[in-house]
Amino acid sequence: MSRSLDAPLFVLLAVLWGFSFPAISVGLEYLPPLLFAAARYEIAAVLLLTAAIVRVEKWLPTARNDLAAVAGGGVFLIAGNGLLFLGQQTVPSGVAAILQGLVPILTALWAIPLLGERLSGLGAVGAAVGFFGVGLVVQPDPGNLLAGDTGARLLIVGQVCSVALGGVLIQRAGPTLEQLPLVGWSMLVGGLVLHAVSLGAGEGLGAAAIGPASLTALLYLGVFATAVAFMIYFTILEEHGAFEAALIGYLVPIVATVAGVVLLGESIGALTIAGFALVAVGFALLKRRTIADAVGVSTGVGSP
Repeated sequence: MSRSLDAPLFVLLAVLWGFSFPAISVGLEYLPPLLFAAARYEIAAVLLLTAAIVRVEKWLPTARNDLAAVAGGGVFLIAGNGLLFLGQQTVPSGVAAILQGLVPILTALWAIPLLGERLSGLGAVGAAVGFFGVGLVVQPDPGNLLAGDTGARLLIVGQVCSVALGGVLIQRAGPTLEQLPLVGWSMLVGGLVLHAVSLGAGEGLGAAAIGPASLTALLYLGVFATAVAFMIYFTILEEHGAFEAALIGYLVPIVATVAGVVLLGESIGALTIAGFALVAVGFALLKRRTIADAVGVSTGVGSP
């Protein structure tokens, strides 16, 4: 992939993922949340595994580390997103997208006990700044954490924690399976877990569930925002590394917020915008050495 294609791919992925949040909001008007999430990942799993069978020589996980990675990714990285669908029943799509900016920070924190990594003093400050920013986004009432949509926003924070944990568990497992089949199998496991939980919760399809709006939202999420988007993500990750790929997470909330305001008439308050800015600052402090390496600036010797 030539450097001239970097920016278009970067922007295309941000748009695909950014529009997924308004698409979830639209679909939730017709579909039950857990079943909706399950269908999204099952559709994507079929497409990704089909591509893996065609493109990858070893696409079936058989080694213990591969199976552990699929299980960890399926339960936490994929099925954990059911909390996002539950939360977005009342939380604006832009706010839900902004909260995803916490993923890199929580990933670094999960890596301390699970991967034996260390956190420097400035990195700890960055994590604290990021959490303070999330507090501005969630705006909890200490006297009643379930007031308004605070409970729903906390569900999305739980989803972010789960996604970050899933990524670390995959890294801890050390899979040898290529990323395409690994993600495809993880999505299949996650979709089946969500389907089981949906059945246990007694979710069902109402008379108005199947229609142009719900089907469009579901197909967009399953095909474009998940299967196609992850293949683009893999391309960026393989060619340019995890740092450039991670930066997409800070463009996605901007796309999602603009799309939510324009398409759904949502509103985003000043405190929410300030919270997003603090989360971005926290990420910059936490990943300062990676940022410095990317721009060719020395930060001296020290822990990341």
